[in-house]
Amino acid sequence: MAASSKASTVSRRTVLKGIAGAAGVMSVPTIIAACAPAATPSPSAAPSAAPSAAGSPSPSAAPSAVTGSVRFASTWTGDTKALRSVTDAFTADTGITVKVNEVDGPTFSSQINSYLQGTPDDVFTWFGGYRMRFYAAQGLLTDISDVWATIGSNFSDAFKTSSTGDDGKQYLIPFYNYPWVVFYRKTVFADKGYTIPKTLAEFKALGDKMKADGLVPLAFADKDGWPAMGWFDIINMRVNGYKFHVDLMAGKEKWTDPRLEAVFAAWKDFLPYCGDMAGALGRTWQDGANLLINKKAGMLFFGTFAGTQATNPADHDDLDFFPFPTLGTAFDSELGIDAPINGFLVSAKSPSLAENLDAVKAFVEYLASGEAQSTFLAENPNFVAAAKDADTSKYVALQKKSAEIIAASGAIAQFLDRDTDPAFATQMQSFLQTWLTKPDQDMTAFLKGIQDFWDSLGI
Repeated sequence: MAASSKASTVSRRTVLKGIAGAAGVMSVPTIIAACAPAATPSPSAAPSAAPSAAGSPSPSAAPSAVTGSVRFASTWTGDTKALRSVTDAFTADTGITVKVNEVDGPTFSSQINSYLQGTPDDVFTWFGGYRMRFYAAQGLLTDISDVWATIGSNFSDAFKTSSTGDDGKQYLIPFYNYPWVVFYRKTVFADKGYTIPKTLAEFKALGDKMKADGLVPLAFADKDGWPAMGWFDIINMRVNGYKFHVDLMAGKEKWTDPRLEAVFAAWKDFLPYCGDMAGALGRTWQDGANLLINKKAGMLFFGTFAGTQATNPADHDDLDFFPFPTLGTAFDSELGIDAPINGFLVSAKSPSLAENLDAVKAFVEYLASGEAQSTFLAENPNFVAAAKDADTSKYVALQKKSAEIIAASGAIAQFLDRDTDPAFATQMQSFLQTWLTKPDQDMTAFLKGIQDFWDSLGI
């Protein structure tokens, strides 16, 4: 049905069942290229978000029959089965067809400007934080504040803030989030008599024991460039606190600030426990996770999605994790962490959006439900649902611990490449790899080079 200029919110709970249309899921390997990127808007600091306790489901709108289809671009190619379960359930409930276009994540991220300005899909997977607000400010996303008027009670205020653009309107449907933590194998710790370290001194003592036992203490891998960002984030928050970190990401603080030298000095203390750095820069994150899973490394600092590499149920059950250690600073009690939010956005320039807007809004409203998120997490138990009414009774031990760690944190960042300007984040990968290959270089010149690049962007 054609949408009016002021589209009404349509609850998936009110869509008449039995509407003609079967679930169709197809894979399209490429992203549509289009015109050049628009100008970069001014950044702002990313808000924090944490999982919520169970609550009542969101209210529903007045009954209304909806027809149409939804074109959905997913970068979650490792979760094809889990997403199929969600889209199939939605189609069975509503009769609305969902056509999935599976795309490679790094390729999608590198082409998203041209994709959103060309002929994008109706809905696509993306993140909370700066990189959501960035495209909303360019007019490339559809305002879904009317959907939020219906679903808002199903999310914490923090999640709503993370879904809100600089204009005060809502654009994101939060689906799940996950903490960056230190993984280990329970059997290895038990067999070797290791104990979980809470401080830097304990962490280094454990690393020394692991080296003596023939293990690489920390499985580090940065071929893709972005894993090192997680290391920078956690150490900057531990050394300088959350506010300084997000202000730095937003350009409100300078990279030439002496406090940044302290960050890299603290990071340098961990490098001897990461094995051969040249080899690490040639490993993908999957390779790094496999070092831990195959008991060649004792620990791995990473997002909880690293657990997806443990495809053997016994290996997965043997995984556990703990928060990154404190570093003996004034911000020890803050326990700031990265806990990125993944979710869904509605594009503004999809050629089929005007015709199918009600179907699209019914779909994203369904994605905001605990039902949809629980269906997904039943297939991938490595994340924490964002919706209050998600069924947490079925959480595995790692999910329960994720929720506990996120809830215990006093400050939550999204991740460096989500909390700052995209062009800067891309170049920051090279800066960090340059430092990792030569950590004894002149830090004054190194940090000035980063600030000079930021200044060159004219943000």
